[in-house]
This record gives sequence, structure tokens and C-alpha cells, in this order.
Amino acid sequence: MSRIDNKVKIMHKAIVCEDCVIQGDVTISSGCVVHPSAQIIAESGPIVIGENCIIEEYAKIHNRIQPESPDKPHILTIGPNNIFEVGSVIEASKIGEKNIFECKSFVSSDVEVSNGCVICAGCHLSGGQHLVENTVIFGKHCQQREALDRISGSHMLQLDFLRKILPNYHHLRKPKQ
Repeated sequence: MSRIDNKVKIMHKAIVCEDCVIQGDVTISSGCVVHPSAQIIAESGPIVIGENCIIEEYAKIHNRIQPESPDKPHILTIGPNNIFEVGSVIEASKIGEKNIFECKSFVSSDVEVSNGCVICAGCHLSGGQHLVENTVIFGKHCQQREALDRISGSHMLQLDFLRKILPNYHHLRKPKQ
């Protein structure tokens, strides 16, 4: 891997543990929580993470999409209110809002995730696809269906809890804009 210049921007009210790995041009918006041992690697272009996202232990968000031209890098935009659970690996080209990436899920760089989608535990997605709103990927064969109900902002209680607890047990990175 070539050398990556770090330009990390952590917005006010974001909780980012010191023990995580952040490389490249990364913006972490207000209200986000990044657990220890999480990885956010902006190898091919910037990563912009929307407000109130949770990135749990050993989750990895990686922008490795090669840009069309050197002057115009691919920006991995992640919408607000997403949850990246333990051990998920995300290389998607774009991520909307209110999605859940469960434990050990994998999304390759040729997948675009819209809004309200759930990638269930252990599911692997690849092969140039666009997930329409409220898609659920589940089972050992990664079947797809549409969710009957939309995902609500139910992770706000979890965010509030993490904002209170994490500073008691981990060193935090200071917000930088």
C-alpha cells in the first residue's frame, strides 16, 4: 500500500476512540461514535461519514475504488444514522442513510447501498448491484427481500449510552475541523 496522507476531521460532539485506525482524508460528522479497533481507511479518495453513525469494534470502512482520473478521486459518502457492527467490512461505492451492516457482513466496492437497508450477519455482497430502499440481505445464500417496515431512529438510545460510557474507559481523539 502506498503512503496515505492523513487529513482527519472530527466534528464537534463526535466520540472517536484513540485506539482506532483512521488513514487518509476522513471526515467524521457530529454525533458519530467510533469504537476502539475500528478502521477507516481512505486509500483512493476521501471518506465522509454522516451524522450519528456507529462504527463498532473491528469494523472496517475502506475506500479503495480507483478514481476515473487522478484529479477527481472517488469520494465515499456515507449518509447519517448508519450502524456498522463488529467485524463488518465495507468497501461500497456509496451508502445512504439508516442502514445496518450486521456482524461480519461484507459489501464490495461495486455495490451501492441506498436507504434503510440491512445486510444481515455474515452476508457477503458483491457483483455490481444497487440495493433499493429497505432491502434486507439475509441467510447463508444472501437472499434479498424488501422490509415490511422502515427502520426508525432506534439507535439513538445506544448512541446516548455510548457517548456517556466510552469516555470513561477509552482515550478519545479531539475534534478537529
